[in-house]
Amino acid sequence: VIYQRLHQLFRALISKMAKQHRLLSELHPSAVAVFMRRIKCGHSMAFKLQFYKEFFSLYRPTGDVTLQGPVFIREPSNSIFPVDSEEKKVTLNCEAKGNPSPHYRWQLNGSDIDLSMEYRYKLNGGNLVVINPNRNRDTGIYQCFASNSLGTVVSKEAKLQFAYLENFKTKMRSTVSVREGQGVVLLCGPPPHSGELSYAWIFNEYPSFVQEDRRRFVSQETGHLYIAKVEPSDVGNYTCVVTSTVTNNRVLGSPTPLVLRTDGVMGEYEPKIEVQFPETLPAAKGSTVKLECFALGNPVPQINWRRSDGLPFSSKIKMKKSNGMLEIPNFQQEDSGLYECIAENSRGKNVARGRLTYYAKPHWVQMIKDVEAAVEDNLYWECRASGKPKPSYRWLKNGDGLVIEERVQLENGALSISFLNVNDSGMYQCIAENKHGLIYSSAELKVVASAPDFSKNPMKKLIQVQIGSLVIFDCKPKASPKAHCSWKKGDEVLQSTFVVFVLFCFSLEPTRITLAPSNMDVSVGESVILPCQVQHDPLLDIVFTWYFNGAITDFKKDGSHFEKSSSGDLMIRNIQLKHSGKYVCMVQTEVDSVSSAAELIVRGSPGPPESVKVDEITDTTAQLSWKEGTDNHSPVTSYVIQARTPFSVGWQIVTTVPDVIDGKTFTATVVDLNPWVEYEFRVVANNKIGGGEPSLPSEKVRTEEAVPEVPPSEVSGGGGSRSELVITWDPVPEELQNGEGFGYVVAFRPLGVTTWIQTVVTSPDTPRYVFRNESILSFSPYEVKVGVYNNKGEGPFSPVTTVFSAEEEPTVAPSHVLANSLSSSIIEVSWDAIPWKMSSGRLLGYEVIPFYTQPLIHVYMYFIMLIIIHANRFGNKFHFVFPAPSQPPANIVWNATESKVLINWEQVKAMDNESEVTGYKVFYRTSSQNNMNILNTNKTWAELLLPINEDYIIEVKASTDGGDGTSSEQIRIPRITSML
Repeated sequence: VIYQRLHQLFRALISKMAKQHRLLSELHPSAVAVFMRRIKCGHSMAFKLQFYKEFFSLYRPTGDVTLQGPVFIREPSNSIFPVDSEEKKVTLNCEAKGNPSPHYRWQLNGSDIDLSMEYRYKLNGGNLVVINPNRNRDTGIYQCFASNSLGTVVSKEAKLQFAYLENFKTKMRSTVSVREGQGVVLLCGPPPHSGELSYAWIFNEYPSFVQEDRRRFVSQETGHLYIAKVEPSDVGNYTCVVTSTVTNNRVLGSPTPLVLRTDGVMGEYEPKIEVQFPETLPAAKGSTVKLECFALGNPVPQINWRRSDGLPFSSKIKMKKSNGMLEIPNFQQEDSGLYECIAENSRGKNVARGRLTYYAKPHWVQMIKDVEAAVEDNLYWECRASGKPKPSYRWLKNGDGLVIEERVQLENGALSISFLNVNDSGMYQCIAENKHGLIYSSAELKVVASAPDFSKNPMKKLIQVQIGSLVIFDCKPKASPKAHCSWKKGDEVLQSTFVVFVLFCFSLEPTRITLAPSNMDVSVGESVILPCQVQHDPLLDIVFTWYFNGAITDFKKDGSHFEKSSSGDLMIRNIQLKHSGKYVCMVQTEVDSVSSAAELIVRGSPGPPESVKVDEITDTTAQLSWKEGTDNHSPVTSYVIQARTPFSVGWQIVTTVPDVIDGKTFTATVVDLNPWVEYEFRVVANNKIGGGEPSLPSEKVRTEEAVPEVPPSEVSGGGGSRSELVITWDPVPEELQNGEGFGYVVAFRPLGVTTWIQTVVTSPDTPRYVFRNESILSFSPYEVKVGVYNNKGEGPFSPVTTVFSAEEEPTVAPSHVLANSLSSSIIEVSWDAIPWKMSSGRLLGYEVIPFYTQPLIHVYMYFIMLIIIHANRFGNKFHFVFPAPSQPPANIVWNATESKVLINWEQVKAMDNESEVTGYKVFYRTSSQNNMNILNTNKTWAELLLPINEDYIIEVKASTDGGDGTSSEQIRIPRITSML
């Protein structure tokens, strides 16, 4: 009767609650559990158990409430954004399905993007919109993270690049002089750019393009124009045309004049291969491979191709550009091998060889699929991929690297987890990668736990026994994980040794952790929350205790970093490396206790490498070795070598072999060093967090001596006294002299004479040489070149230039001099030009001498021009001012030290009709300022404080008595945060 009455009461109570909470029947059981907590502890345990049973038997979920972890529908892909695009934003796609609906975050180069910066980023669903993209701050690798309550997945990597093509510098190109029949190479030298380029050449005027044939070839690798054998019809101006294949922008270089020499015709000679492919060229599966080959020679060489193994070419291979290019579409492994280019004419032949090697990005053979398993089951999950080289594997759980432990193992790409627990649930990703790419496979692991169930092992409700006899009750509910059982008699908790007669049996609701802390991988400075949410019997009180590396966490002592919430979660703020370790959440009640552990790995940028030393030194190379420093829980991905010399501004990154030094390499060879220069080296380690502190410098070492390779620049001359030939040049800097005993070899000859006159200048700092001889005619042209030498031998000469000998003095005065007063302070003076012969020199101008007996002021006028005399109110002073130089400061470069920016530029040389340069003005402002600040200096360099949080805008002008000169182009120096 009592049971029937309770049953009726349950039904009435459930019906009442359901009416008040109409959505209850459509909720998932996990949500219902929250509602059930409203049942107070005043009812007995039997009442509660029966209530649960009746509730779930009457009200089942009716809607589609299947929970699902996030699965990508669309992922970001590589993108190239034209810098000059009218579109002011770029969108990276990311969309995932899941229940609950996923939320998104993005990373750039391994660091989270701050999506609160709405002026720079916008999240459109899962898509990331970059507003006003900038190539300096937005270039890099992007990844999308999609998360819901079941876990997190990471998208494939997408590279955002910026395509641009700057203009050529306006510097005129030197004339190229060759003999008829000789081969020639005209250099293009494309301007700064990003993105693929195509090249063409204009002959004389647009649209007359150079037509490629057996004799002429334009390399799409270098942009250079090659003419195998020059003919008279080739004389003219050649202009390199560079086109961006991404933006379709086109820029033209300065014309290169090609002229024929008059000292004879080049005889026949064997082919010389000038265009050839690399000795080893990796080629991707399915790609189109293009090999170039072209030779100079007389007669014009014939180009042919073959495979060294003797196999015939497949039908898909095409010959283009008069056999100057071999094209292999849809490259496959059978196409790999050694290829030969043969250039042949009647004088001989030459062969160039190169090996094509095959590689393939990873592609899936077996992907992982969703798995549902019970607590304490074992899991074996296998993913397999193909590729060349053979891919390696790593796994992620909820977007973080999977931590290997005794229970969790990886072998040949397969993941095995023994004794599964609910904390193993989540989103898993298998990554297969080789040096050419990586791919992701995602799946969800659900580890299901079941509540205690007595249906298969029911307890007897009534047992009749004799007084004093022993009664044994089995309490074996089915549960996953295994249930903890205890006994009560009425409201009295029984001890395990107490023998009683019982009529009813029921178990307490076990305490269990519903949201456990999981292994985490974080970076220094981040803040995290380690959850510890539990479900327990409402009749029992619970106590949370956190342990860190085996010791109880002291929240008072470590209050600046640790904080425990009222619900038991542990928050760690501003994480440091010292916080790496094992964290355990212990939950205790009067009758049971549970715990869950998680490993927290704190990763930081690597420490400095150690013991950097130079093992071997030559004239241009240095072999270095070092020992790894601490990686601070993030493996070193690469090393960078820096060098410093007495001539450099701070430390500079140097070129090495290998070009990219991976994190497992501790030796490298520095190349392209200058001979006979003292060097120091240091090494910087990088990981995914960033660059670490540099190592201590190596000992100073000097490279060996070598023959000098750089001739003096700006070879010129002229002027001087009668019967003199003055030759000038810019001395070669000390760092390019390559050894002791450095000096110059000066060679000159009258124009049209074949024999050179040579002399030696032994001082490396001397900028001029004067040849005196009475036989030198005035204003006669001489061909001049200046070479270099040191104790190791002679180096190259500078290009030949023409210099005129000294001129004669004027012997005739101007006639018909007239003066006309224009105002109280201005007089205009005019005269007739004097007759002059160019064989006597160039007429530079005239000297105007005031009639008054005051100190003279000289003014030089070019050709015929009006001279304005400015007089003061007393009429006894004259002031003449030439205009400021029209040439701006060129080759502005900057280098950053720890706290300053050092700016250098080339000296501005005033023309004869321009005011002399007295100094320079550096105009600078930050990106937020409107007005320029001015720094005056009489040097060709200046120092500014390193900008913080803002960019610098800088330009430089020469200052003269005639005012400021032409401004240089504006230079932008990025703020300090983008330079680190």
